[in-house]
Amino acid sequence: MTDVLTPAARAIFEKQVLAHVASLGPDGAPHVTPVWVELDGDLVVINTALGRAKARNLAADARVAISLTDPDDNYSVVAIRGTVTTFTTDGADEVIDRLAKKYLGVDSYPYRREGEVRVTVKISTDRIAQQPA
Repeated sequence: MTDVLTPAARAIFEKQVLAHVASLGPDGAPHVTPVWVELDGDLVVINTALGRAKARNLAADARVAISLTDPDDNYSVVAIRGTVTTFTTDGADEVIDRLAKKYLGVDSYPYRREGEVRVTVKISTDRIAQQPA
């Protein structure tokens, strides 16, 4: 059963807050990285480049954990355990540009590397913990 984000949790996602995404490596070890994040309805959306550890990990094992701390209140936290539902390069350049607009105020993601292939990952929320509750 999927948990649903509360309006307070959604409000945190709307801010320029970095999410910390934990994926599982081939040996089962956790790998945590900060990422830009947005919502698509009830799905959490992140974007990365193919070849990076989190991309390899999420393609191989759909289990993921995400945490966000409200930048305006360090005691307001959302922690999610979820499952990757979409892993696609289709439209991924547009997603990273939209995230660059949100986080940097620019129209185009400025850190592209030649030959880089972006991938969008959408995650369903299996379990959500929120503080304060």
